Amino acid sequence: MTKNLITRRRFSTAAIVVASASATLGRPALRVARAQQAYPSRPIRLILAFAPGGVADITARIAADKLGERLGQRLVVENQPGPGGIAAARSVLSAAPDGHTLGLVTNGTSITIAIYKNPPFDPVRDFVPISTLGYFDLLFATNAQSEFRTLADFIKTARAEPGKLNVGTINVGGTQNLAAELFKSSAGLDFQIIPYRGTPEVIIALLRNDIQLMVDFYAAMKGALIDQKIRAVATSGRTRASYLPQVPTADQAGVPGYEVTSWNGIFAPVGTPPEILTTLNKAMHEILVIPEVKAKYAELGVEAKASDPAELKSRLQGDIRKWAAVIERAGIPKQ
Repeated sequence: MTKNLITRRRFSTAAIVVASASATLGRPALRVARAQQAYPSRPIRLILAFAPGGVADITARIAADKLGERLGQRLVVENQPGPGGIAAARSVLSAAPDGHTLGLVTNGTSITIAIYKNPPFDPVRDFVPISTLGYFDLLFATNAQSEFRTLADFIKTARAEPGKLNVGTINVGGTQNLAAELFKSSAGLDFQIIPYRGTPEVIIALLRNDIQLMVDFYAAMKGALIDQKIRAVATSGRTRASYLPQVPTADQAGVPGYEVTSWNGIFAPVGTPPEILTTLNKAMHEILVIPEVKAKYAELGVEAKASDPAELKSRLQGDIRKWAAVIERAGIPKQ
């Protein structure tokens, strides 16, 4: 009887020790689980390589407001404009990979990598893609009083009179400028591409007939289009734009295979935990189908649309190759 009692006591003591050890060993895992569940635990920074007021800034702020509501924490948009988006990229990549610092990646990011001899970062290696925010096309437009009522009219004259016509864009090496270069090579045309400091100057040049065609984004041209000072003759996308369904694509207007689709997306520093990336991707899919968000984006000529990370990464890689080829063919010097 005494022997059985001692055995039971020993067993009970051992059980208590094992249970205590298990609880101690389990605490780190429990803390990790709680940390994961707590994300985000503080406001999230969303860093942009653009000044306030542009399409990238406005669409990012619309998304940030809704993401904050979904995640239960405020998203603070920080504008860090600078050449090639380098300063903004460095700010994101130097932050802790805990999901509390995110950045905006764009078609312009792919151009930066394509145009710099030694880019200071590699978005494919250093970024972890989360999702796209939206897609938007460029417009080709003529003076409303111009004889060029269609893109085909412009192409016909450019072929008949090589070197005579001028096309206006902003920023050598920017999306608009490279889209004009791609149009020139894809259509096999000879015309001059004239760069200006900003869209208002391009529109004035078009109204003065200093240039015969301009290439820019819908949001920048919207006022002049509404006032019927300029005429949209083509869009750059794969399909017609929902906000200008009567306007053909460049492909439909006589430049087979031509397509330029700009885009914005969200990325995080490499090393960000997969469960945080999944949380963010899910939230972005949820907010970008909200009718209010879609309507606000559409006013800017942007189609609100989320993606999976692999799709965003593939688009980034494809555009780096695409713009590198355009830059080389156009003879634009690398920086």
